[in-house]
Amino acid sequence: MSQQPLHAAPLSWGHGNRTFEIFIEPTCPFSVRTFNKQEALLEAVGEENVTVKIRLQSQPWHLFSGVIVRCILAASTLPDGKNAAHKVLRAVADHREEFEFTDHCSGPNMDATPQQIIERIENYSGVQLADAFARPELQTEIKWHCKYARQNGIHVSPTFMVNGLVQADLGSGDDISVWAQRILA
Repeated sequence: MSQQPLHAAPLSWGHGNRTFEIFIEPTCPFSVRTFNKQEALLEAVGEENVTVKIRLQSQPWHLFSGVIVRCILAASTLPDGKNAAHKVLRAVADHREEFEFTDHCSGPNMDATPQQIIERIENYSGVQLADAFARPELQTEIKWHCKYARQNGIHVSPTFMVNGLVQADLGSGDDISVWAQRILA
């Protein structure tokens, strides 16, 4: 029996003509702070005025970054698409330290396997993503996120783009009103 072609739902919310792209690494504390502001930002600016797009920026010093990014993108290929991916992002954000290493090099996760990380994410999110994770063609979506970040000169997370232009002076600690003002300018 052959599998259906793989389709990853875009990680975007809202439907406005202004675009706010957020490059995040799911276990980065600053990216988590940014992710936690996404819904309030959409409410403040209005879904009819902005499209918020999450771009995944895997970073090797977050040692399970590649596994977690793959889990999020695997979830985006499931029937519930971006909502499943959002649940996985939320689960990782809410339990960030359980997916991270002490000083990026030690601690309890030294004995964790990728399979155990997938199982943790499934337990916390309620999204069964192991089968989608195992599909080799998922690497095309992972590579797209990586290439898109590189072509835009993205090196750190979070990084923000408004209508295709990097906003180096925006940060995770900014009040939502600062982001909204930039988006609506």
